[in-house]
Amino acid sequence: MAAPAAIVIPALKRHTSTVIVAHGLGDSGAGWTFLAHHFTSRQKFPETKWIFPSAPSIPITINMGTRMPGWYDITSFEDLASRSEDEPGILRSQKYFHELIDKEIEAGIPSERVVLGGFSQGGAMALLSGITSERKLGGVFGLSCYLLLREKLEGMVPKSGPNKGTPIFMGHGDADQVVRYVWGQQTAAKLKDLGYGVEFKTYPGLPHSAAPEELDDLEKYLSARIPDLGDKKL
Repeated sequence: MAAPAAIVIPALKRHTSTVIVAHGLGDSGAGWTFLAHHFTSRQKFPETKWIFPSAPSIPITINMGTRMPGWYDITSFEDLASRSEDEPGILRSQKYFHELIDKEIEAGIPSERVVLGGFSQGGAMALLSGITSERKLGGVFGLSCYLLLREKLEGMVPKSGPNKGTPIFMGHGDADQVVRYVWGQQTAAKLKDLGYGVEFKTYPGLPHSAAPEELDDLEKYLSARIPDLGDKKL
């Protein structure tokens, strides 16, 4: 089934960068538009276009096969190393995110001014899709998430390794009972072992959610990755 149309919030000024944010299981792009409003209401990132895609409705095994928005099926909440994964669904969504990135580049935005991120299942897709992109991205972030296809990931990365030097931001609450905090730690450690630069932030007492402090840290990260250009050439 095709995914619903993404929600797009245009740049307030000249469009010089794009941030793509993927939602978690059962949510929609509308559920994360608050992020753009959080920043733009304070005159942050006025040159940034925000894209909030929505996943297609698919049967989710852990929810007794109930259909809901999902980037891929989840069959269990077992540890990362032992769980089975919906590889076809993951790869289908990976292709979709790569296409979103390509569309921004075709529209004239340099790949280094495109950031891909997400929360939970969306964060997992952002990490995988960002690392395996053939385009050199401006940044990749994952909130309350984990690493997909961890044993195959290295072989999925383009030989040129365009994003080996792309800084990755991860945030995770240590009270998360949905996506375990240790999974986030293990993901950051695995990425570092593969040679990626990861900034991993811990938020004490935070469950499976985002927090103001986390958004502040994300703002600092994005400010460094896609600073406003003003009158400078794109």
